[in-house]
Amino acid sequence: MIRRVSSTGCISVSMSLYQTTFCFVCSHLASGEREGDELRRNCDVMEILKSTQFPKICKSPGRRMPLKILDHNRVIWLGDLNYRIALSYTETKKLLDKNDWEVLFEKDQLKMEREAGRVFKGWNEGKIYFPPTYKYSNNSDAYAAGFMTSKKKRRTPAWCDRILWHGDGIEQLSYIRRESRFSDHRPVCAIFLVEVLVSDCRSRESNNPNMKVGAEELLPPSSSYLPIQILDATTEKKLTAAGMKLSFYKCFK
Repeated sequence: MIRRVSSTGCISVSMSLYQTTFCFVCSHLASGEREGDELRRNCDVMEILKSTQFPKICKSPGRRMPLKILDHNRVIWLGDLNYRIALSYTETKKLLDKNDWEVLFEKDQLKMEREAGRVFKGWNEGKIYFPPTYKYSNNSDAYAAGFMTSKKKRRTPAWCDRILWHGDGIEQLSYIRRESRFSDHRPVCAIFLVEVLVSDCRSRESNNPNMKVGAEELLPPSSSYLPIQILDATTEKKLTAAGMKLSFYKCFK
């Protein structure tokens, strides 16, 4: 499902895994760092939630598939959400120079808007331990603002790229950014451990031993993923205990 919101837009995917429904939303919200632009982004989110409706394509008798995003059991929302930092460039740079992400994040617009109950109410986001993901100079590790002579074109660094989730049965194991230089953003990725409901599992397996499907069989070959080098021992144990192959569980923005 593709929707256009203002000059930006989103792509939403609805799917089910056994008896659990999933929705993945990838969006690019309204840009701008002027005062009040965060309200435009809030409106984009509300419009996406209100207007997105999936077609009725399930032919299974008696099974009702979700029509709206929040009708799903588990929802992942990711993308360039474009929320900025409510500080001047000078104030932001001072905190960046000290690597003081915790103090800087207190002025993150998405955090402030969520706490005020104006957007993504009831959603979750993991703790951010990485520097702002926007805006970088091309093929560089330096923020573009440091090279701008015009204040009109200068963009204050911000955590524009985010991953949030909604629903029970989701545990986030990792939330990091990757150091790719292909754009003026740094991509972020998350690893989740998700509960999936399988009804009548025992009777199915006893009747047909071939019915048991491992999670790794539902995903592409691991060669298409970058190796995971970001998991601590506790996280690895959780994934291993769940019977998962570590190389499969990367969710990229």
